[in-house]
Amino acid sequence: MITKLPMKSAVVSSRARLSLAVSESEPAPHWQVALPDLANDVVTLREVCRADAPALCATLSTAEVRRYMSPPPGDIPGFERFVEWAQSERRAGRLMCFAVVPANSTTAIGLFQVRQVDPEFTVGEWGAALGSQFWGTGLFTSAAELLFDFLFDHVGLRRLEARAAVRNGRANGAARKMGSVPEGVIRQGLSCGGHLFDQLMWSLLAEDWQQSKADDHPVVH
Repeated sequence: MITKLPMKSAVVSSRARLSLAVSESEPAPHWQVALPDLANDVVTLREVCRADAPALCATLSTAEVRRYMSPPPGDIPGFERFVEWAQSERRAGRLMCFAVVPANSTTAIGLFQVRQVDPEFTVGEWGAALGSQFWGTGLFTSAAELLFDFLFDHVGLRRLEARAAVRNGRANGAARKMGSVPEGVIRQGLSCGGHLFDQLMWSLLAEDWQQSKADDHPVVH
């Protein structure tokens, strides 16, 4: 996974069913008022809430998940504070933080974050962390497709960036699978567990994503 944490009326596409929680009457940008619920047959992305703290603490605190990411909160109160911070950042227009919930479940098993890079929020940096028991199930890809459709088609991003430790083969493979392009190495860009890791910078442009949808599969560079 890409693991970086401190992150209109219903539209139907060929990829996913997009259900927005805010009405047309809300002032723009609507996501600052409340994040939408994004759903398909595999997964739902919804705004993270305080009730998610126990499940996220249990799921994201394992050694496998933490290996190449900034340390998550160490306990449930810490995750509750993280949720409060994420919602505050969303209201300020600087961050979107979605809980990942498998279909037919109400329990969050991970997070997707997008943070503002430029003042207009046309460039964002995304990161994700999922419980290791859900790796390789297709859930990550389904969730990322929902998120990217929303960011490019409805928020208006033109560029989406991601960083992943060079050693993190799973995260770099996921970025490439979603059509991202490697742009270079950020030397010692990540400090984790007392170690410094080089990172790869990945980018995905709006036109890349639109072309991948037209071809009905991600562009692989």
